[in-house]
Order: sequence, then C-alpha cells, then structure tokens
Amino acid sequence: MKKIAVLIVLLCAVAALSFGQSYNVQTVTGRVEREAGGQRVMIKTGDTLSADTVIHTGIGASLVLTQGDKSCTVPSARNGKVADLVVAATGIRISGNVARTETGTVSRTNSQISTASARASDAARDEDVSAE
Repeated sequence: MKKIAVLIVLLCAVAALSFGQSYNVQTVTGRVEREAGGQRVMIKTGDTLSADTVIHTGIGASLVLTQGDKSCTVPSARNGKVADLVVAATGIRISGNVARTETGTVSRTNSQISTASARASDAARDEDVSAE
C-alpha cells in the first residue's frame, strides 16, 4: 500500500513539473500587460510568468521570454496565454512576395478570343456610325 502511495506522489510530481512551466521575462519593449485578478498589470523585466498567464502586447511592443536555455520573442499586437503565444512564435511563418517564378513548364496556346468591343464592331458593320 505504501509503495502505491509513493508511486502516486512521484507521478503527481512529474506531472506538475511537466505542466507547470514558467517563463522568465528577459526584455520588454513597449506596453506589455498581464491579467491578474481581472485587471491588467504591466510586465517588467525579471518577472516570472506561468504558462497559463494571459498577456497582451500593444502595437509596437515585444516581449522576450526565456525558459532554461531557450528564448522566444512574442511580437506586437498579440493576446493570449503565454504557452500558446510561445508555440505560435516558434512556428515557421512564410510571408513576402514571390521572388522567382518558373515559367518554363507553362504551355501556352494562341486562339481567337472575341471581346465585347469586337462583337460590337461586327454588329455595327452595316450601320453608319458617323451619322449618329
């Protein structure tokens, strides 16, 4: 019975360590706030945030968080839990314009395409347009 109790305590400790992540605030630029007791509180360098803390970064603001030897930058205009924002910030984002287009594989065919002006010219062929 004691072995089972010790095993349960050890499992609870391991679960608490794996889910109880905390992040240290390395740098703060701009207006970055966290929710505490229904109010917003400014975040300062050196604060410790749990993974469930809801934060709000203002426009032009950023937040650098560290966890052990890993660091992550939360960009401006982001709201949510720290754990979700850290995962979103470490993902790959593809943005920008296409710099090169491969056109060698495109096949082109030329054919007669009628347009509205060509059809109107054909319809007005027999009429004297200058008389109008």
